[in-house]
Amino acid sequence: MRCTILSLVSLFCGLILAQDDGNTPETEKTSETQSCFPDTCNLLKEFGSLREKLGIMETRLKDSENQILELKKKETTKIAFSAAIGGNGQQIGPFNTDTTLIYKTVITNIGNAYNESTGIFTAPVAGVYYFTIFCHAGGDREGKLFLYKNDDLVVMTSDHITQYDGADNGGNAVFLQLQQRDQVYVRLAANSHVWGSDLHTTFSGFLVTQM
Repeated sequence: MRCTILSLVSLFCGLILAQDDGNTPETEKTSETQSCFPDTCNLLKEFGSLREKLGIMETRLKDSENQILELKKKETTKIAFSAAIGGNGQQIGPFNTDTTLIYKTVITNIGNAYNESTGIFTAPVAGVYYFTIFCHAGGDREGKLFLYKNDDLVVMTSDHITQYDGADNGGNAVFLQLQQRDQVYVRLAANSHVWGSDLHTTFSGFLVTQM
């Protein structure tokens, strides 16, 4: 487009110069110049304004393309996992100290953000995530789980010792805004227990929206 504009400008300038062929009387030259140059100047101004508008449009187009690429990148980031504690129906705990639970049976791990060797979820991108914890425990001992973000306790689920209730279930859920490389994990409270099963005690989460 810019090349076309420059070509047109050159063409007009050439036409003006061609009018001065040496055979035209001075009075006619002056008259023709006065009638031609104002139109040419106006046309050049219009071309200059058009070039400026084109530059603005190109900038806006580039910004729009960058925004579209960023949106596509966000759309392709999919993170979701669910893991069960395992244990073949055996009680896990009690331990003398709070202990990070390792959910060994991976049901889903889209994006590979959950590590089944450590029990820790590490956020691959910044965003809002949703996490859930569920557990089954016997009534003869307290069942208590803590969900942590890095070193901060976020939510928990617990059930007290009861003499008349042989088994209990518990759970909790939370939305968390995470930065890249933030970690989320579950700890079993000291002197408490959960039932080891692929069907009862689980840890799950997924990316709701990228920030």
